[in-house]
Amino acid sequence: MSTQRPLRTAKFQIGQIVKHRLFPFRGVIFDVDPEFANTEEWYNAIPEEVRPRKDQPFYHLLAENAEAYYVAYVSEQNLVPDPHGGPVEHPKVPELFGELEDGRYRPRRFYMN
Repeated sequence: MSTQRPLRTAKFQIGQIVKHRLFPFRGVIFDVDPEFANTEEWYNAIPEEVRPRKDQPFYHLLAENAEAYYVAYVSEQNLVPDPHGGPVEHPKVPELFGELEDGRYRPRRFYMN
């Protein structure tokens, strides 16, 4: 009998524009881990009072705030849909995504020869 919990289905999808629930940044999702897949050092650097659970999806975002563009790694519990839905200005967006439709980017299709 297995004691492992089944993995949860991700609430958000690649190409979706989201914002952080606590901090002032938003971004577009470009990858999803079904559960925490970063380093313990990274995890322990998060203040304990806001440290998320590991047993949930974590999202890779092309993120932006008022000062910078960067890549963020965020737990599902800390994301909400971005009601603004406008374009994300991160310079890498055109490399990974095509047009923006209804608050979501269409992922580009990459083919290997």
